[in-house]
Amino acid sequence: MTASARLAEFVTSLRLEDLPAGVREAAKLHALDTLGCGLAAHGLGEGTFVHAAAAEVATAGPATAIGRPGGLPAGEAALLNGTLCHLLDFDDTHPDSVVHVSAAVVPAALAAAETSGAVSGAELLCALVAGNEISVRLGMAAGGRFHARGFHPTGVCGVFGATATVAKLRGLSEEQTINALGIAGSMAGGLLEFLADGAKTKPLHPGFAAQAALTAVRLAAHGASGPRSVLDGERGFFAAYLNGEETNLAEQVADLGTRYETPRIAFKPYPACHYVHAPVDSLAMLIEREGLTADDVESITAFSDATGVALVLEPAADKVRPRTVYDAKFSLPFCLASLLVHGSVDVTTFAEAAIAESAVLELAMRVRGEVRAYALSPDAFPGGVRVHTRDGRTLEHELRHQRGGSEFPMSTDDIVAKYRFNAGQALTGAAAAGLEEAVLGLDGLRSLTTFGVLSGALVAADALV
Repeated sequence: MTASARLAEFVTSLRLEDLPAGVREAAKLHALDTLGCGLAAHGLGEGTFVHAAAAEVATAGPATAIGRPGGLPAGEAALLNGTLCHLLDFDDTHPDSVVHVSAAVVPAALAAAETSGAVSGAELLCALVAGNEISVRLGMAAGGRFHARGFHPTGVCGVFGATATVAKLRGLSEEQTINALGIAGSMAGGLLEFLADGAKTKPLHPGFAAQAALTAVRLAAHGASGPRSVLDGERGFFAAYLNGEETNLAEQVADLGTRYETPRIAFKPYPACHYVHAPVDSLAMLIEREGLTADDVESITAFSDATGVALVLEPAADKVRPRTVYDAKFSLPFCLASLLVHGSVDVTTFAEAAIAESAVLELAMRVRGEVRAYALSPDAFPGGVRVHTRDGRTLEHELRHQRGGSEFPMSTDDIVAKYRFNAGQALTGAAAAGLEEAVLGLDGLRSLTTFGVLSGALVAADALV
């Protein structure tokens, strides 16, 4: 049995009643969080380029698209929603796979479910879990090595998870699902070169994955075939994308249905790269404990693993003076300096005017990076800081797990509060509350009509200035 055949067996046989309660609850919270992130991006006036591009293709369709009252065709809705949900870098990440899971899976699922017109909330929830598990397992098979090869795991792994979700909702047979996964393998993509100049290709990756999934499933449903060995063949996905390196793919797919990774997908407390979080939280704890201010700090050394240093601390000259908003989200010096100067890191930290603030940039110049060798597991995006104060003190704090992951979780109340703040950027209180109730009650929801409130989301007036 090839790996894709094993995945297809899992997808087609999965039933909601087989899922542990904790898995179902986690999947609902991740769906809620993801939609909130998409609403916040829209409300803050982000993603105008993807809205304009969608308008060239169609002005209406059966699938809900954030901020478009007439909806869009399924593929365009998936592209728009997937992009918006990832635009603020506020969406979830699975630590061991380094995949932003829900930004591809949720938009693909919603577009597929609404297009079919006959999907219940329970069926949607089951499909979400199927997609989550597959995106994560493929990322885990390679660890952080996709990053080392220049690939963004969210795009290259996310297309398979999104395809599994859509195949489940469309009711494909096991053989058709194998074909859909095989087709999706030829659409797996996403390069990390956006790090060179802050280009906005990264948020497109989950959008592309969600859109490609709908195409792959539609083709398979009508008889198109895909290679059964798309994942483990000698010219397959892992052989090509990892240049023949060994993986633990067989181990990752063997226990599908008995071990669930969905509860281990991490929520984000900050709208920035996950490798920023543990050092920022470490500094926040020192600030609270010691009463530190920006004026007290002589210099800061930030710790991360090799992947984290490459993403958020190097090249040092670029990180201390981010050129774009997206650069700032991948700059640990900028985030640490912003926390010291303003006392918080939130969506306002990454406004165009904020990334040029002289007080923040001057302090960012005094941050350097240090690689630390952390264990691959169970550590998750670990990091910390060493602060040298002007009065000669050396203060250090380190977190082995970022806040929001299973080892250092955010509470359900924290996650819901994050959703309410984010959704409030684009929806009225009543609309946001109705969507919250629908998502958290998915397993008993008979109709998906409530999701239509996403289409009526408004852009905040000040975001249009």
